[in-house]
Amino acid sequence: MTSMAKRILHVVTNAAYYGDSAHPTGLWLSELSHAWHVFEEHGFEQIIVSPAGGLSPLEPRSLKFPNYDKTAKAWRADPARMSLLENTVRPDQINEADFDAIYFTGGHGVMYDFPDNEGLQRITREIFERGGIISSVCHGYCGLLNTKLSDGSYLVAGRNMTGFAWREEVLARVNKVVPYNAEEEVKKRGAHYKKAKLPFVSYTVVDGNLVTGQNPGSAKETANKVVAALSQS
Repeated sequence: MTSMAKRILHVVTNAAYYGDSAHPTGLWLSELSHAWHVFEEHGFEQIIVSPAGGLSPLEPRSLKFPNYDKTAKAWRADPARMSLLENTVRPDQINEADFDAIYFTGGHGVMYDFPDNEGLQRITREIFERGGIISSVCHGYCGLLNTKLSDGSYLVAGRNMTGFAWREEVLARVNKVVPYNAEEEVKKRGAHYKKAKLPFVSYTVVDGNLVTGQNPGSAKETANKVVAALSQS
């Protein structure tokens, strides 16, 4: 039997603002670029999907020091890579059976358009229930908040996981503009939420086929844990 290349579905936001405000947000670029780089090194095939398809705007704060690192700069300097973010596919254009893993990136935009997207929920449920890998980094876990399994239970219920902490929202000074407290919301759905003792350090949690990272600095480690999980499946 020939080993097929693993296929990863990256999920990015279409939201360019905090709700109806003039406060810009979008994709946190390094959370995509770090993971993409890791998966590329392993020869994986990668596709980018967004809730509405089309353009995924970039979070301005992710393009400044210290977040704007080598991989993010290389991505922005590459027209072919940037065009991937201008032409993302829609969930209804995705056959979930084609993918071994899904990876939800962050940036505050996802708080608005990830939680209630039925297409993303369908893809996530299908991958999860056949033992594929569900992963998220930072605010990406907002995409898992309302996903239910075939039995009607929340996917995150009873699972160990992490994601951007409320303390980190406060330290990033956006606690007044975010639409909800994601850490509290995931706990309400029965998740066993974990976080690092210090904010903004790389921290990941693996619970079976659920792999989550806490913040932008966790993207590379999260991707490496996804690779490890896929090598066991």
